[in-house]
Amino acid sequence: MAVVRWRPLHDLTSMQREMNRLFDSFFSDSENEPEFLGNWSPSVDVKETADAIQITADLPGLKKDDIKITLRDNTLQISGEKKKEEEDKNATYHRVERVYGAFSRTFTLPAMVDSSKINAVFKDGELRLTLPKVEEAKPKEISIKAE
Repeated sequence: MAVVRWRPLHDLTSMQREMNRLFDSFFSDSENEPEFLGNWSPSVDVKETADAIQITADLPGLKKDDIKITLRDNTLQISGEKKKEEEDKNATYHRVERVYGAFSRTFTLPAMVDSSKINAVFKDGELRLTLPKVEEAKPKEISIKAE
């Protein structure tokens, strides 16, 4: 008897993907329109250290100029658009899985950051943001006096 492990996150992700596919195909204007054309959401990692918040986003196929980063109050937004390549009308597509279109990811930051020291680097389809915390947001150790 084989042991089957339940992976709830994987199952939920698969179910969400299927529901998105169902709605996309239902509301599609054309039978020939690629299934994944439209809004998409890039994968993002958000990490907090004592000194900064670090955000890494996977943005394959984009250029630096395709991406916009804004910070207002304590909310960071990464947005842009991945443009669709020219379609070859003389070719028969057997599978279209790459995503195109506009995207936007918004994050409420867990601490206030120093906007004048934000560092953004885009290399090989990966955006890396380092958002240094303001001094007041950094953890401070309090010494205890003995009496």
